[in-house]
Amino acid sequence: MKIRTRLTLQFTGIFSLILVLFSLVIYYFTSIYRQEDFYDRILQRAKVVAKYVFEADETDVRTRRLNQIRFYQVLPYEVVKIFDSNGRQVFTEGQGNLVVTPELLQRVIQEKELHFEQGVRQVVSIHYVDGEQDYVVIASSIDAYSLKKLQHLKVILIVGFLGSLLAVLITSWIFAKAALRPITKVVSEVEKITASDLHMRLSNAEGKDELSHLAQTFNKMLERLELAFEMQSTFVSNASHELRTPLTTMMGELEVALMKPRTPEEYQRVLNSTLEDARLLTELSNGLLQIAQASIDSSKIEKVYLRFDELVWMARDQVVKRRPDAHIDIDFADFPEEEDRLVVKGNEALLLVAMVNVIENAIKFSPSGKSATVRIVISKKEVLLVVTDRGLGITEEDLKHVFVPFFRAENVRNITGHGIGLPLTERILKLHNGTITVHSQINKGTEVTLMLPQAYGFSSARV
Repeated sequence: MKIRTRLTLQFTGIFSLILVLFSLVIYYFTSIYRQEDFYDRILQRAKVVAKYVFEADETDVRTRRLNQIRFYQVLPYEVVKIFDSNGRQVFTEGQGNLVVTPELLQRVIQEKELHFEQGVRQVVSIHYVDGEQDYVVIASSIDAYSLKKLQHLKVILIVGFLGSLLAVLITSWIFAKAALRPITKVVSEVEKITASDLHMRLSNAEGKDELSHLAQTFNKMLERLELAFEMQSTFVSNASHELRTPLTTMMGELEVALMKPRTPEEYQRVLNSTLEDARLLTELSNGLLQIAQASIDSSKIEKVYLRFDELVWMARDQVVKRRPDAHIDIDFADFPEEEDRLVVKGNEALLLVAMVNVIENAIKFSPSGKSATVRIVISKKEVLLVVTDRGLGITEEDLKHVFVPFFRAENVRNITGHGIGLPLTERILKLHNGTITVHSQINKGTEVTLMLPQAYGFSSARV
């Protein structure tokens, strides 16, 4: 069911319920008022008839005449009966079916006054004392006029309800259309946005209502998608270029080598060159695989409690194995007495990749080629690894792109690499709720800081 239809039915249903309750209340209280008012009129008739019958010989002519006039002002379908204490009827006036039982007479004498109904006829019974004799006066009538008006009121309320229901149904349908027009516009604009039109934005984002907030949120999502598509396009383009370069080199050297017979030394040179290119391809493939692994959902990565300082030493050992002539100084700044503060929670393999990438970059980009300083810093809630080199540095413009895969600064294009290390490290740190920051100055060096949150409340005995 469409929202417009649902809103129309809900609004109509609520209004109908309110209108029905209002009509029932009006009809109920009108009926109660009519009944009580007619009982009062019958009561007055009972008293008038009693005075006319019992006081005819005891009053003056004027009062007798007045009682007579009142007596003849009868109600519609009026029946009046008077009984003595023995149940004998002493007076009757009017035609109509009025049932009187001895039990009723006794009850009237006891309770003095009774109001009740017999069918459509309303009856009032009163106890009247004339001298020392007890009498029961029973007066009844049918409020035909008011009942007819009540019936007309019922018809008016039903017709009014049906008419109002139809009017509300039409107006609520129109109102729902007007209320949903901004949403319809948003849907229309969203349907026009494709993968090639991610630069488009929704137009209803300037207001302060819920729809404007929705449009703003959607526009922000489009910005992220546009950025992601651009990064994907750049990634594919750069990856293709990086993969094509060593492959082209390998194919060119092999084709040249096969053009004519070569000496064993020449074949050996070609094989060594091809092996080096194959190693570069292997490193690049491993880097791409690691980036893909670091891009998965963090909830799917197995994490354990680890000693941060032990991870640093393991990373140093791996770098030294790759570069035996590397010189790495590890410095602990304010090493804590509580070893619990060195504990982090994460995936050991991924964190080792991140640390190795940063340390190896520091060695690779230093002019001396083989020196870097590694410091472990403990803050209040985090553990930091600060890696410093005295290399070429990075310009401010290039610093904005160091976390883009395959990006390489202009001043290091002549150094072997693929531009995967820092982007991979950033993704690994994000998976562990950590951060990476890079500060650099040209010809002075670069400082890279890795930050990981401490694993609070963990006992070092469990590591």
